Amino acid sequence: MDFAFVSGNPALDLAGTVRSRRDAPDDALAAPGDLERWVAECDELPDRVSADLATFESALSLREAIYRLALDRVLDRPFDPGGLDIVNDTAAGPVPAIRLGDGGLRMTGDLPAVLSHLARSGIAVLADPHACLKECGRPSCTRIYLDRSRGARRTWCGMDECGNRVKAAAYRARRRASL
Repeated sequence: MDFAFVSGNPALDLAGTVRSRRDAPDDALAAPGDLERWVAECDELPDRVSADLATFESALSLREAIYRLALDRVLDRPFDPGGLDIVNDTAAGPVPAIRLGDGGLRMTGDLPAVLSHLARSGIAVLADPHACLKECGRPSCTRIYLDRSRGARRTWCGMDECGNRVKAAAYRARRRASL
């Protein structure tokens, strides 16, 4: 399964590993190995971590807490207290080590450090009063993303998965209507 990193923030990308939450949830992180691959594919995280069952379950708990808090922010409602506890407790954990080199920034750490980094990343975006968080405009997509477009006019989480589908469906509808 391919992972999409289109949310503009790694914590939001983690929350986006469950697609179509309203209709037919599709969880891209079904096993610890899926989480290991997701971390390896995320540019802002270490190349390699190992996940045991307990840490995997902690990651899923963090993912759901981040999603609930982000949705609270999108819907302009108070944050879920349970979600706040999970994110804040995870953020208090160990942090990854970073090193600067000629190739750029390199991050190392175990999965608890990665989860702490993700929680801190989520806190940073959720606490930013100027961050424009939106839910994807495709009806079956529930991904929440950070809209950094000029005028905050971005409609879809990403063009490859959602934008192209919406545009193609609109084109087909126009063609049918003109016949």
